[in-house]
Amino acid sequence: MDLPAPNLAGPAETAPYVVYRPVRQTMPVVFASPHSGQAYPASLVAEARLAPLALRRSEDSFVDELFAAAPAHGAPLLAANFPRVWCDVNREPWELDPAMFDGPLPPWVNTSSPRVGAGLGTIARIVATGETVYRRRLSFAEAEARIRACWEPYHAALAELIAETRARFGFCLLIDCHSMPAHPAQAANPPDMVLGDAHGTACAPRATRLVEEVLLGLRFRVRRNDPYAGGYVTRHYGRPREATHALQIEIARALYMDEVRIERSAGLVPLVRNLNTLIGHLAETDWTFLRA
Repeated sequence: MDLPAPNLAGPAETAPYVVYRPVRQTMPVVFASPHSGQAYPASLVAEARLAPLALRRSEDSFVDELFAAAPAHGAPLLAANFPRVWCDVNREPWELDPAMFDGPLPPWVNTSSPRVGAGLGTIARIVATGETVYRRRLSFAEAEARIRACWEPYHAALAELIAETRARFGFCLLIDCHSMPAHPAQAANPPDMVLGDAHGTACAPRATRLVEEVLLGLRFRVRRNDPYAGGYVTRHYGRPREATHALQIEIARALYMDEVRIERSAGLVPLVRNLNTLIGHLAETDWTFLRA
């Protein structure tokens, strides 16, 4: 399936997300790519203190392409069009750093989470490399506008896909798709994939194990919950007692892209082929054990 090309400095009015639907949903799985959006509002590019390429450091670039075969196997794929640096949907809706704003924030805003402290709240203060994004302080109205226009529609669409899947099958498995940068601390033995199930609380262990076994069979180095146990999406939607399970998958960018140039590498094609095999296994699995 063809997916949108990069749209650096794209229009602010770009639809916040796209849903790639199968002709008929035949498996109780929903795939989501919250951080692969590349439609950068022109205002962000013009006002940021960073060059356009540096703004893209926080992207999970091309992850929507990696899972593009999901609809052909009978599962929907939700992909954000807006970039993570503009609005991060893998955060609570109101995780905001007060130091970024030109006035006091409402008292109900979460200003003290670890993500906010790291500069990576719903509206990020820095990109993944630690560089500050903005030349000036923002107004709360600007943050609110982004959350209303991006965060809320994305999560409404995701919740709807999960509800549709549960109505059809009686249960749902959400696969939240991400990519991870190379980390110096893991240089000696870097993982290819990290599966995050919030340490067994967001997804049935049997489901996590099934995905893990397929990936190991494809000769990937797989870890669980280290260093990524799952973000807001995994923890919020993963409710096994309600027959909704969420599993985050982090894929090493070195497998498929040039992290400096943010370009696809020769490894993308074989990785897509292997992920198609994974999706095919999921399509053939009897998931009735996910019932509450």
